[in-house]
Amino acid sequence: MNINNDLSYLHGDRPAAWGIFVEQIRRVQPHLGELAPLCESLLHPKRVLIVDVPIRRDDGSIAHFEGYRVQHNMVRGPGKGGVRFHQNLTLPEVMALAAWMSVKNAAVNVPFGGAKGGIRVDPRSLSRAELERLTRRYTSEIGIVIGPDKDIPAPDVNTDEQIMAWMMDTYSMSQGRTVTGVVTGKPLSLGGSLGRRDATGRGVFVVAAQAAKQRKLSIEGSRCVIQGYGNVGYAAARLFHQHGCKVIAVQTGSGAVFNARGLDPETLHAHIKHSGGIAGFGGAEALSADEFWNLETEFLVPAALEAQITAHNAARIRASIIIEGANGPTTPQADDILEDRGILVVPDVLANAGGVTVSYFEWVQDFSNFFWSEDEINNRLDRVMAEAFQLCWEVAARQRVSLRTATYIVGCERILQAQQLRGLYP
Repeated sequence: MNINNDLSYLHGDRPAAWGIFVEQIRRVQPHLGELAPLCESLLHPKRVLIVDVPIRRDDGSIAHFEGYRVQHNMVRGPGKGGVRFHQNLTLPEVMALAAWMSVKNAAVNVPFGGAKGGIRVDPRSLSRAELERLTRRYTSEIGIVIGPDKDIPAPDVNTDEQIMAWMMDTYSMSQGRTVTGVVTGKPLSLGGSLGRRDATGRGVFVVAAQAAKQRKLSIEGSRCVIQGYGNVGYAAARLFHQHGCKVIAVQTGSGAVFNARGLDPETLHAHIKHSGGIAGFGGAEALSADEFWNLETEFLVPAALEAQITAHNAARIRASIIIEGANGPTTPQADDILEDRGILVVPDVLANAGGVTVSYFEWVQDFSNFFWSEDEINNRLDRVMAEAFQLCWEVAARQRVSLRTATYIVGCERILQAQQLRGLYP
């Protein structure tokens, strides 16, 4: 497979995810010393699996969907990364998501490699029975590369605990025994972990608090703007709100709302769940996309999809700190603009690592059949995220680079040192 390692992979007028990752690697390479020549390996995924996923529809017809599982780099341990169901999913996107998982796991020192998977499908077009058949068939197709010590999927966009339960059951049936550790993000009754659902959003808040200390900002009395209100955005909104920060605006795929006095995260979540969208939320005014990005705020949390902050809107952003809850929400060109303007960006491979950190905790608990309390899990998560942030902050200060480049230095050094020590076989 010939993949152009440049920004020529475009999605509309935006660089595609793989192009963004390639540029990020190019930017960190000069800072890696004797490990720099090994960077080329990060631009070549270890394994790419493309599968046909046929299912029988409820009307008796047969439909075919394209599925993927990419294992980017596994020198530090088994692959780890989510499964995404989305109608616009592409192979270069999955490659980038897997690559970001490699750097992310290394940056917080979780002993996993990077992987990602998904199906190009709009799950809203399927009945629940069709969704189950699709999930099970996909699991059986990628079963040759996944396993609790090989590659461990987890939830991502449009997948949840139920999807993971179906995946675990399908894999277990092929093994003739229950294998709870094959996926994470499972229901508690099937070996899931307390704290997993909110883990990514909690990690976003923890690093936001760490960044605020460095910038001498107080969370209490500050303002926060959030793009995306799934598990990540919702959990982050609750924590900001609980610590005295006003969540003044939220944007979803169906629109955006604003209230200068602050939105109540729970009430907003209930409205979206009941009505299916953000429109019509009482006590707030509707915003256009341009108005949303123009808001003055201390904290901006992009927690939706890739390439949301680009060269087209970066100059208009009026935030003090951006905490990337989504994967790849900021393009390299936008990074440059934000840095020139003095806006601190806490990168995705650090900011949203809370989810995979608690996934690691879940995997460990499944292997030992011994489960921790939610307080224990949250305390462990907080410590991992705070220590990772502090290390990356110190590297940024010492080498006079952005926090994103510093985080890549930490992550890539750990990956490439492991690769150097292991060598090539044969």
